[in-house]
Amino acid sequence: MSRFDGRVAIITGGSRGIGYEVASKFAEEGAKVAIFDINESELAKAANTLTEKGYDVTPFVANVTKVEEVEGAVDAVKQQYGRVDILINNAGVTRDNLLFKMTDNDWNTVIDVHLKGAFYCARAVQKYMVENKYGRIVNLSSIAALGNRGQTNYSTAKAGLQGFTKTLAIELGKFGITANAIAPGFIETEMTKATAERLGIPFDEFINASAAEIPVRRVGQPSDIAHTAAFLCDEASSFVSGQVIYVAGGPTN
Repeated sequence: MSRFDGRVAIITGGSRGIGYEVASKFAEEGAKVAIFDINESELAKAANTLTEKGYDVTPFVANVTKVEEVEGAVDAVKQQYGRVDILINNAGVTRDNLLFKMTDNDWNTVIDVHLKGAFYCARAVQKYMVENKYGRIVNLSSIAALGNRGQTNYSTAKAGLQGFTKTLAIELGKFGITANAIAPGFIETEMTKATAERLGIPFDEFINASAAEIPVRRVGQPSDIAHTAAFLCDEASSFVSGQVIYVAGGPTN
């Protein structure tokens, strides 16, 4: 028996990168998986790849910054599968720039996707989790929550998610619902590739330079985050709540 047999998981931003790896991991472990994403073509590609492997995966086109789309998709998951057990708030974007160059749109886009999106999704699923007296919520923060040059918007959003997580843990714990955050360090994804491009550094050089600064001497992979998410949603971790787990290959400041 797999550890997520009978469970229903929603993963936002699940069409690629960390989100896709998390969706794949949970499906492999027996969960019925709903992937939310705004990119319809990437979403269909991801869902098709997973269903071809025999997994029960359903794609939902949803913009996490639109409350009606979030609530409609969550309700559709409940109608299709009969329950909602797990939420992984992974959807995210970057609009990096130094403060004096950052536009209102740069700020609002990042804040809305990360904070408003997590709020809408958590609020939508909690009613079903409370009803079942069971739930697991995992929010994707970042090491950038500690501050990072050129990311005032992203760092603020990721720090906000940590406070959001701790408050969810306090409010929802009595209903059998845990809430935790994962704060990745350098993970090799399209997002970090875009950062390298912004800095004008070849991606291989960017990876090698970053790995040299990490105690375990490698950069992270999406699978590192997927394994951590699975641990936090496991039955065995029911006493772990309100925590921020830095998955960064070493200690953080």
